[in-house]
Amino acid sequence: MQRILSSQLTHQVGESVRIAGWVHRRRLLKSVAFLIVRDAAGLAQVVVTDPAVRAAVESLPEETVVEVVGTVVANATAPAGVELAEPAVRPLGPPAVPPPFDLYRPALTATLPTQLDHAPAALRHPTRSAALRISAAAVAGFRAALDAHGFVEIHTPKVVASSTESGANVFALDWFGRPAYLAQSPQFYKQLMVGVFERVYEVGPVFRAEPHDTVRHLAQYTSLDVELGFVADHRDVMAVLRETLAGMLAEVAARAGGALATLGLTLPEVPAEIPAVHFTEALKIAGAPADEPDLAPAHERALGEWALREHGSDFLFVTGYPMAKRPFYTHPDPARPTHSNGFDLLFRGMELVTGGQRLHRHEDYLAALAARGEPVEPYAGYVDAFRHGMPPHGGFAIGLERFVARLTGAANVREVTAFPRDLHRLTP
Repeated sequence: MQRILSSQLTHQVGESVRIAGWVHRRRLLKSVAFLIVRDAAGLAQVVVTDPAVRAAVESLPEETVVEVVGTVVANATAPAGVELAEPAVRPLGPPAVPPPFDLYRPALTATLPTQLDHAPAALRHPTRSAALRISAAAVAGFRAALDAHGFVEIHTPKVVASSTESGANVFALDWFGRPAYLAQSPQFYKQLMVGVFERVYEVGPVFRAEPHDTVRHLAQYTSLDVELGFVADHRDVMAVLRETLAGMLAEVAARAGGALATLGLTLPEVPAEIPAVHFTEALKIAGAPADEPDLAPAHERALGEWALREHGSDFLFVTGYPMAKRPFYTHPDPARPTHSNGFDLLFRGMELVTGGQRLHRHEDYLAALAARGEPVEPYAGYVDAFRHGMPPHGGFAIGLERFVARLTGAANVREVTAFPRDLHRLTP
């Protein structure tokens, strides 16, 4: 008899079936026992009346892996309206050692550090696994949306020879006796690949050795990177980002409906045109000083509230960030050279995406590096490619964990990360 998942039981009423999974909970009443079995698809209720089977169930702690063969009967009070009767229960391994928290409760009561210390068990809880299902669906939607627009997925090195893009906050390692670093971003490589495919994207880890100990930062996270050629300016990039986000949320709705229900979530709408404000206007809205060089988290929250109040939007573009706060490869605004053709996308009052138009002329790169007092040599392999002809281009990067945290309302990005790596945590 082939094993089926709990989600298939509603189509098997009256039939004998075989399921397998983990003992999620046992309820041992006087005349009957209930065994709740958890598998990848959800929960199944097993009704036990036979004394011998009951004795076997009593000896199986929560999280023991079992196989159950029984007859599917309708019961409106059971999960999904069906349950297994007259079961035979067989353990598929030794009795489990229960984790230090109850996985059958609606919410995990353990502190977040305890959950992270015991992540392999904590991730089994339906609320924790639901967030990861949403994450997987979002990545599938990211890929599908870009594939539909002619983008090519690429895979770039995560070990690099120089720490050039974001300063000194990098992880150093030994590479066969030579110094090397974990990549902070695929930025340079995805730009170079525009010269090959015109439109590219990547899903991969990035590493930031920044000493941030906050609810929104990780030392390793998953970056969803996009770069496209032959743009007029940053607004073409923003339009692609809007379509990408819509595709991601559509795929979450299609693939992760059960996870959304588990967490009680309603997905936000992506407006046909996401509202946008220039950085100088954003400072006024947020009540920040006019000479502020960047937006603080409090400013982002104020802007998020404004976008929701004035436009009914969970999303807001802030464009025209000062060039002094953007990487050297950022294209300046031709009309306001002190400001950039760069943008951030705020999602519910938090920066989610950074993007913009890049420089594409070799001489502009030489001038940009000289203006910042930086030598060309560390960037030679990157800058040299622009001698061979590159189109006007731009791109963006979405932090996956931050996206899922904002989507689910998680207070800490670590709640939606399977095995977070940060200032303090390198295990499990």
